[in-house]
Amino acid sequence: MPGWRRSSRSEPWWWITPERQICLYDARTTVTLGALSVPIDSIDGPKDADQIAMLDAAGALLGASTQAMCDAVRADHPDVVTHLLTYLPTVLDRAAPEAKRANVPLAWADPAFDVLQLEDYDWVTAGRVSESARGVAAIEARLGYPAERQHYFSGFVPSGEDSEQWARIDAAAEVARGRGVAATYVWALPQVARDGFTHFATGQEEGEEMQVFDEVDFPIAIGRAAEVVTEFSADVIETGSGHEQRVLHWADARMRYDVGAGLRSEADVVALVEFFRARRGPVRGFRFRDPFDHHGSDEAIGTGDGVVTRFGLARRYGAGDEAQVRRITRPVAGSVRVFVDGAEVADGWALEDGGWIAFDEAPAMGAALSASFDFDVPVRFAEQRLGVSRATFLAGELASVPLVEVGEC
Repeated sequence: MPGWRRSSRSEPWWWITPERQICLYDARTTVTLGALSVPIDSIDGPKDADQIAMLDAAGALLGASTQAMCDAVRADHPDVVTHLLTYLPTVLDRAAPEAKRANVPLAWADPAFDVLQLEDYDWVTAGRVSESARGVAAIEARLGYPAERQHYFSGFVPSGEDSEQWARIDAAAEVARGRGVAATYVWALPQVARDGFTHFATGQEEGEEMQVFDEVDFPIAIGRAAEVVTEFSADVIETGSGHEQRVLHWADARMRYDVGAGLRSEADVVALVEFFRARRGPVRGFRFRDPFDHHGSDEAIGTGDGVVTRFGLARRYGAGDEAQVRRITRPVAGSVRVFVDGAEVADGWALEDGGWIAFDEAPAMGAALSASFDFDVPVRFAEQRLGVSRATFLAGELASVPLVEVGEC
């Protein structure tokens, strides 16, 4: 039927244009609705009785068409499992309170489909947690599918410069799992691989949480003499004519360090061995102060939109669109200063775990947000064994003690 859209992921709904007009006025839809077809200049705001009747009729048409498709498939494949994917920020847009009449028809209520799939990544990546919760509650009340017959799509990060959004996506996925949904999805593989996003289940068999990061500093005196390696993952393909094609796999660099050069005395060796054992070798992460790069000055962290209250600390290398963005997850306590439009703000914000600045009130639309801070790098021992020989040490030979950065969102 012209006017409603079915995407490759089966999202049937009446399209709403960027000008906020709902697409109910093609010739076929107008004829089908007949006397119920009345002007709706914008889907936003309240609607009168005639407009509400038209939206209800459009919803009934949408429900009948999807039901017809399901029936046709079931006729040939009786064991088919049907899924309804609903994008909440559009169908439950608070600016358009009556849009759900057309785009979430009551004909979709349980048991019209076997599985209800919910998606709300625009809310998730913007940090609009309360809106996500309200949206899920509203759609459950309208359609009645229990959590065990729901799937949840948490989101993805299109741009590597916004990799801090993975933390919000991961948190939203955990909320859905806590509701008891049948399946939770984070996508897509190219973006996940690009940013190194990983979800770790940290519970032990007994159900106790295992601490995988210790909030302790590597002995700074030993670390000052570290060898520093900055690495990217990329493929460089060279043709016979000498031309190249270069493909970058990581949006951010990964740091490696070798702290063996910092061992200057037997006391240093003893301290290192004790630290290594306490970390269980490579099992537990810890803080490391990069001797060459541990401070960010007036670093941009975002732009206010009047809604979002949390912004991730970041360090930028280079300028403009070509700048490489590094999320800072381990700032040094007491070192963080926050600025709004260039003016320092001493209160009205808090530093949260993971390097998040949480404002008491959302910064105004267009406000330029920046911060200055010292930071540590989250690392772990790169090897499972630590070898130091008294003979080679006294002879002046340097031990190799590699550390590798731990990726965090």
